[in-house]
Amino acid sequence: MSATTTILLLPGWQDSDAPHWQSRWEAVHGDHRVVQHEWMHPRRGDWLARLEEEVLAAPGPVALVAHSLGCILVAAWAAHSRSTAKVRAALLVAPGDLERDDLRQMIPGWAPIVRQRLPFPSLLIAANDDPYCDAARSRQMAADWGARFVDAGAAGHLNGESGLGDWPQGRALLNDLLKTTDKED
Repeated sequence: MSATTTILLLPGWQDSDAPHWQSRWEAVHGDHRVVQHEWMHPRRGDWLARLEEEVLAAPGPVALVAHSLGCILVAAWAAHSRSTAKVRAALLVAPGDLERDDLRQMIPGWAPIVRQRLPFPSLLIAANDDPYCDAARSRQMAADWGARFVDAGAAGHLNGESGLGDWPQGRALLNDLLKTTDKED
């Protein structure tokens, strides 16, 4: 029998507020939020180190569930970590385009975005009207990372303001992604 998978929630810039689906998943499903020491002025190296600590601390395999800057974190971490074998899969939701001038100035130190293929199965979900990332850029990130792409339609940044609630559709996609990794084991 395989070990239980720890779901690591990776919020983006400024953390995920109470109405955000990540906060709701933490409350409803008991998923584990990776708490960064600095949400307002994120330093890439600090965030990478914190994710590495949490992956290593997990008693068994992990699934990464990232939102916005958290997606960019997963790509950067996967390119440098020696712990990627512990990751069963990654659900990447609404990546922010940190190469865009306005976002690069608000959140410095994260560009260029790592575009290396991820060494684990992944699924990227993005809306076609996300104010922080053009739909074509989201699709290109998915292709570069080797992630399957799901178009969420007109849903904004897929955050608390999107009105997703517990976002059962997202949870179903995560569960399906994890089922496919079971077949590969």
